[in-house]
Amino acid sequence: MMSNIRDVASLAGVSPATVSRILNNDPTYKTTPETRQNVLRAVAELDYKPLVKRRKKDISAADTHRLSIGCVMVSTKGKYSDPYFLSILSGIEQELEKHGGHVTSIYTTQELLNESTMNGLLSAKLDGLVLMCQVEEKLFELLHAHFPHIVGVDTGYVPIDSVEYDHALVSRMAVEYLYKKGHRQIGFIGGGLWGSSLELSRRFRSYRETMRDLGLEIRPEWVIDCGWDDKTCMKLVGRIVRSSRMPTAFYAASDLMAMAALRALYMAGVRVPQDVAVMGMSNIEMSQYANPPLTTINVPTVEMGIAVAKALMGRIHGDTTLPKHILLPSALVERDSV
Repeated sequence: MMSNIRDVASLAGVSPATVSRILNNDPTYKTTPETRQNVLRAVAELDYKPLVKRRKKDISAADTHRLSIGCVMVSTKGKYSDPYFLSILSGIEQELEKHGGHVTSIYTTQELLNESTMNGLLSAKLDGLVLMCQVEEKLFELLHAHFPHIVGVDTGYVPIDSVEYDHALVSRMAVEYLYKKGHRQIGFIGGGLWGSSLELSRRFRSYRETMRDLGLEIRPEWVIDCGWDDKTCMKLVGRIVRSSRMPTAFYAASDLMAMAALRALYMAGVRVPQDVAVMGMSNIEMSQYANPPLTTINVPTVEMGIAVAKALMGRIHGDTTLPKHILLPSALVERDSV
């Protein structure tokens, strides 16, 4: 049975009118990013296809086709519950709607390991594809062969447009900020790509380089490779607390991991920031409501999504210029965890 707008409203916890105004990008309607993300998540989960009501005289053969866009992402929190990717997706949807397009399918890299799921993606009639993560070279070549119009988020692939933030800069900003606050013993929390070595992480390499530039010691026991899993993060932070050899500050290369660290420290009776400071990276919506509110580096995720959609629409409509590398700025957000 096909889902309707009431099903979407019920799942998102809003009214049908709110769903309608968000999906139609009503410029007079003001809502929070969290509400918008809840609606978009419900739309994706229910595979809801909104009807576009238009007068017959306004419809032409070329105009009846709504552009269908697919997304591939990596997420340890679940396809529709990772706030970082949902915020980017919100920006993509917001811009696509202006051009008569919408995201019709979302896959994780884990799902594409299944042959039938992969075949489903390759046989989908998509006008374009967004890679919201780096993928292995063979997979990229396969996808590029099937979908000529691809734009990446933090991918860095030469043959396609890529929109990203400066991974090295955000880590340098974080470590230098902690240093200016008087911290000389700074730990790191993060992970590598696809479960790979932490050495492949640009954020970790920048942390290590900045620590060395500042003449600070990097203690292996204070470097936490949690594989971007919050439960693993809490376990490893707890282990450091029990060792009684804590750093004075942690830099977590993701707000979700920073919030997991805050939880572990709270459960262990460690005060933040009095006993240890915690700094995040990304500035997801919920970071301002952490206890204490999280100091972090803002990554303009919605704007990244908008830039991705603009680049993709340009390619679909005939842009044949050389691939673009679009780098968006980041900024320090000071709160109470440092």
